[in-house]
Amino acid sequence: MNAHPTSWLLTKLGDVVQYGVTEKAEPYDIKPNTWVLELEDIEKGTAKVLHYSNFSERQSRSNKNRFNAGDVLYGKLRPYLSKVVYADRSGVCTTEIVPIKPNDVVNGRYLFHWLRHPQFLAYVTEVSHGVNMPRLGTEAGRQAPFVLAPKNEQKRIADKLDSLLARVNTVKPRIAGIAPILKRFRQSVLASATSGRLTEDWRLSNAQLLTQARVDLNVIKSMQIGKIRVRGDAARVDKERLFAIPLTWDWVLNHELARDDANAICAGPFGTIFKAKDFREKGVPIIFLRHVGEGRYLTRKPEFMATDVWKMHHQPYSVTGGELLVTKLGDPPGTACIYPEGIGTAMVTPDVIKMDVNSEAADARYLMHFFNSSNSKQIIESLCFGVTRLRIDISMFKTFPIPLPPRVEQAEIVRRVDTLFAFADRLEARAQAAQAAVDRLTPALLAKAFRGELVPQDPNDEPAAELLKRLRAASSNAAMKPARKRRTA
Repeated sequence: MNAHPTSWLLTKLGDVVQYGVTEKAEPYDIKPNTWVLELEDIEKGTAKVLHYSNFSERQSRSNKNRFNAGDVLYGKLRPYLSKVVYADRSGVCTTEIVPIKPNDVVNGRYLFHWLRHPQFLAYVTEVSHGVNMPRLGTEAGRQAPFVLAPKNEQKRIADKLDSLLARVNTVKPRIAGIAPILKRFRQSVLASATSGRLTEDWRLSNAQLLTQARVDLNVIKSMQIGKIRVRGDAARVDKERLFAIPLTWDWVLNHELARDDANAICAGPFGTIFKAKDFREKGVPIIFLRHVGEGRYLTRKPEFMATDVWKMHHQPYSVTGGELLVTKLGDPPGTACIYPEGIGTAMVTPDVIKMDVNSEAADARYLMHFFNSSNSKQIIESLCFGVTRLRIDISMFKTFPIPLPPRVEQAEIVRRVDTLFAFADRLEARAQAAQAAVDRLTPALLAKAFRGELVPQDPNDEPAAELLKRLRAASSNAAMKPARKRRTA
């Protein structure tokens, strides 16, 4: 512990309060409107009560601990979660919560803030016993460190912390609310981009380019050779029921935008050929659902296929860079990203579709943005099947309707989306940095407060040593008083 003012005293929690001394409440003795506090009602690390319930709602059959308004309620189970509450009303709580009563020596709010201090948290984390559900023992709680300040200064510290931490708690949800706003912003950008609204002004000033692009697209479509086996009408969507697109755009089937190759659109193999026993710590990376993020390829938790097995069975399901990856499973499925260039060959599992895009007809990044848009998700939800988990199959994917702009406009859409997303990414990075700074504020303020640096000292305050001496004297006098004899009837 860092140095503290000379009028303060470093002592033990059990020397200043009666830690572990509780008043039990039997279920039959609890009134229906009594507040019942359980550990799950307390948000970890914030001292916030998430939910208030009374006994008539909970109907608990176990014994409880009684507490009064002004008591400090400390969660001794998994104490590293720092579940501490300053009771604003009386009630009962689970026996895994220890009510601690303030007294003439210790201010309740001061005690409440100390139990959230990084030093106290480090102590209880170290001395708790139990593996899966560690618990702070009563004697260990009494031996916990406690910094005793003069009584008047305790109140000044508590008042100041209440004021500052209230501001911190106001800022936290505002910063946390930025991420959902940015998520909605990105979705709005994608919906606008893939319906033509984002480039409406661009089309007005590039009419001649669009006319030539339309001719080029028709030539490319006429060059498609061979027949692709699809599911038929069940996998198709009536274009009349789709969202409106500009006159210079066209609805095409997804397979019309793939390269002319038998494995241009495919997923990994089903069956016994894809076995976990073939996984290795090195080899060809395997692309699972967890690796396909929304617009971003993720490398977390890598697994590898034995190179010899890959060469023998899995080369048709390989990607080398630039391919479109789309999830077959999800809620809903259809999350898409581009497999990055320059990181080597990998292979997809049966739950991930890979598509080699014909770059003359479509920009793979435009298709990625479309599949990640709400426009695509609405179509997918009308096509996908499954009970416990929704899925799409290869036939659906091949015949999936794509709102296709001319190739030059696709490039402009991708450029604008990238620009707007880069702006959102910068905002998100700043919000994350601000969130990290705010998260550090509470422990920093607590540390400063209990070093005596938050409020000025008053030389007229009674020193902490005198407070403790007076408490011990009062305790000794109470112990020396003879017990009163009970009168017999």
